Amino acid sequence: MRQIVPPHWKQKIRNYLLDLDARIDSTLFSSGKGLRELYERYSTFMDRFYVGRWKRWVFIEPFSEGATIGLGGLIVMLALAVPAFRETADDDWLKKSDLAVSFLDRYGNPIGSRGIKHNDSIPLEDFPDNLIKATLATEDRRFYDHFGIDIAGTARALVTNAQAGGVRQGGSSITQQLAKNLFLNNERTIERKVKEAFLAIWLETRLTKNEILKLYLDRAYMGGGTFGVDGAAHFYFNKSARDVNLAESAMLAGLFKAPTKYAPHINLPAARARANIVLDNLVDAGFMTEGQVFGARRNPAVAVDRRDENSPNYYLDYAFDEMRKLVDTFPKSYTERVFVVRTAIDMNVQRAAEDAVENQLRQFGRDYHATQAATVVADLDGGVRAMVGGRDYGASQFNRATDAFRQPGSSFKPYVYTTALLNGYTPNSKVVDGPVCIGNWCPQNYGHSYSGSVTLTQAITRSINVVPVKLSIALGGKSPNPAKAGRVKITEVARKFGLTAPLPDTSSMPIGSDEVTVLEHAVAYATFPNKGRAVKPHAVLEVRTGAGDLVWRFDRDGRKPQQAIPASVAADMAWMMSHVVSEGTARRAALDGIPTAGKTGTTNAYRDAWFVGYTGNFTCAVWYGNDDYSPTNRMTGGSLPAQTWHDIMVVAHQGVEVKEIPGIGMGTKLPPPAVSASVAANSAARVLETKPGPPPVLTKRGADILVRVERLLDEAGKAAGKTSSNDQKPPAKPATSGALAFPENYIAAAGDQPAPAQRKN
Repeated sequence: MRQIVPPHWKQKIRNYLLDLDARIDSTLFSSGKGLRELYERYSTFMDRFYVGRWKRWVFIEPFSEGATIGLGGLIVMLALAVPAFRETADDDWLKKSDLAVSFLDRYGNPIGSRGIKHNDSIPLEDFPDNLIKATLATEDRRFYDHFGIDIAGTARALVTNAQAGGVRQGGSSITQQLAKNLFLNNERTIERKVKEAFLAIWLETRLTKNEILKLYLDRAYMGGGTFGVDGAAHFYFNKSARDVNLAESAMLAGLFKAPTKYAPHINLPAARARANIVLDNLVDAGFMTEGQVFGARRNPAVAVDRRDENSPNYYLDYAFDEMRKLVDTFPKSYTERVFVVRTAIDMNVQRAAEDAVENQLRQFGRDYHATQAATVVADLDGGVRAMVGGRDYGASQFNRATDAFRQPGSSFKPYVYTTALLNGYTPNSKVVDGPVCIGNWCPQNYGHSYSGSVTLTQAITRSINVVPVKLSIALGGKSPNPAKAGRVKITEVARKFGLTAPLPDTSSMPIGSDEVTVLEHAVAYATFPNKGRAVKPHAVLEVRTGAGDLVWRFDRDGRKPQQAIPASVAADMAWMMSHVVSEGTARRAALDGIPTAGKTGTTNAYRDAWFVGYTGNFTCAVWYGNDDYSPTNRMTGGSLPAQTWHDIMVVAHQGVEVKEIPGIGMGTKLPPPAVSASVAANSAARVLETKPGPPPVLTKRGADILVRVERLLDEAGKAAGKTSSNDQKPPAKPATSGALAFPENYIAAAGDQPAPAQRKN
C-alpha cells in the first residue's frame, strides 16, 4: 500500500513534537523555579515584620481574626441587603404609595376616601412646634443625631423589654418606620426587620432629615381610615394640623404607636391616657417643662363624636388595595395620583349586611360562643355589592372577608360534586354511604351512621361526608394512588372556579379541610348561576382622574368571564343545591318566591359555620366563628349563617327584577304558616329528637305565629270575661289552637339537620 505521508515528512513532524515537548518542560521548570525564588524573597521580606511572643497574641492575631470575620460579615450583609434594595428598584418609589382616592357607590354617591394626600400648603415649618416636639419625644428623640438606626435607643428598648418580659418599648427609629410604611408590611419577622434597617440607611442617603420627618408625618396611619397628621386632625378634631393645640398634638402623637387601640373616637379614655404619656415624654426629653404641659393635662383634647357615622371601612380598604394593584398596571409614563373611583357597592345592601351580622351576634353570639362574622354579597359578574369584614372596624381593622383563611367545611363539597359530574356522574348516580378509610383516616357522618345507597342529590342535600370522599377515590380511576389523583382533579376544578387559596393535598380536602377566604368562596359560587362562567371579584367599576377624565372601566378593560364548566353541569349542580335550601340543611335561607341554592358548612369542633348561596341575581357567603379558632357552642351553617344570609338577600332583592337560575327556574311561594294538628304533633315528636343546644333563632314565620297565638289568647280572654258574667265557664282553649303552632315553629327554627341527621352541615 502506497504511503500517504513521505518518510522525510515523518522525521520533521517527530522533531517538531520533540522540540515542543522540550519547550513546555523548560517553561514549566523555569516558572516553578521563578515562583520559588519569588516566594523566598517574599518570605525574607515579611520576616522583617515578624512579631512574636505576647505582641503577636495581643495585636496580630486579634487583628487578623477581626479582618476575617469582618470580611465574612460584609458578605453576609450584602446578601441580606440585596432583597431590601430590590424594594427600591422602582424609579417611582417615592410616589408608589402616594395615591389619593375618593370612592363613590354604584350610583355615584360619595362613600369615603383612602390614601395619602400630599398637602404642599402645609410644609414642615408650618406644623405646630408642639406637634413636632411631641412626635420626636415619643417616637425618636435622637432623630437628628443618628444615621437611620438609633443604636442606643434600640439597646435601651431591648433592655426595657427584657426586664418587663414583653414588648414595652419600640426600638425603631422614625426612618425605620418610614421605610416600613413605604416599602414593607406589618408582619413581625426577622426578615422584615433586616430589610427595614437597610432601607432606613438607604433613605438617609437619599433624603434630608426634614424630608424624612415630613414624609413620616404625611404617610403614617392614624386610625379611622386616615393617613397623616393633617388627615387625622381633620377627622378627630375638625381642624387643620396647623391649628392643633398642645393637648391635641399629644393625642395625635400618641396614635403612631397603636392607632386602633388609642383612636379617640373608639376609646377616648385610652387616647387621653396615651396623650398623658406623650406629655411625660416631652418633659423627660427636655423639650418642655412641667409647667408648660400642665394646662394640657388639666384640659385634655376632645374628639369629634363619629359613632353615628357608618362608613363601609372594610369595603373601602379592599377597594383601595384593588386600586393600588390597578394603578401598577397603568403605563409608567402615567403620573396621575389623584382618582375618583366608582365602586360596585350598594349602600342599602351594605347596611343590611352590617345590621344582620350585628343583630345576630348581639342576640345569639353569647349563646353560641361566637364573636366574629364576615359576609360578602356580589353580582354575578363579580362586582362586590357589600362586604362585612368583622363586627367592629374600630376595634379591629383585620378584614376577615378578604384576609382570613378558614376551613369551609361542607360548603366545599359543590366543587367535589361538580368534578364528579364532569367525569360521567349524574345527579341521580348512586353511591353507597358506608365505611371508607384512606390510610388511618376514616371519615364519619354527622350522626355517626350510614344510609346505604344514596343519589348524589340526596348526599349533598343531607350533607353526607362519606360520599365526597368515595367520589374523590373513584375519580382517581386506575392510577396507583386513586385518592390522590382524584383530589388533583378536584383542585383543578376549584381553581377554574376562581379559588386561589393554597388548597394543600390532604385526605380530608373533599369535605372542606383546606382553607379559603369568604370573598373568593362567595364569588366562586357565581359560576353556577352564570351557566358555568367563572368571574373574578372586584370592587372598582370606573376610574376617573380628579379632573373627571375616564381612565379605566371594568366593562371595557376588566377581566372577562371564563368558561369553567359546561352550562349543563352548572344547571345540574344548581338543581342539586336547591334541595339543600328547600329540604336540606339550609331551610332557614329559603326566600319567598325567589329561586335559591347553596350549601352549608360546619368544621370540626364547630370552629367555623358557613352558608354560601346564590340566586339568579346575587351570590353571598356568610361565615361565623372566632378569631382565636376556639369552638362555638354547636353552631352549624344552617343556624346563624343561613338566617343572616336570608336577611341580607331579602333586602338585596327589593326593587330588583328576580331572575331565574338555570336548572331551577323561578322560585315558589313558601307555604303559609297555618299548621294542622297532625303536622304539629309530628313536629312536637321531632322536637324530642333534637339535640340540646343554644336557643333557636326566631324566624319571621315564627314571629307571625307568636303574634297569632297572642291574638287568639286575647280573644279567649275576652270571651271568658263575657261568659263569667253569665256564670259560664270560659273555654279551655281557643277554637283554633295556637298552642300547637309554636312547636312547629320551634322545629322550623332549630331543625338545621335533615332527618336522618348526617354531617355537621
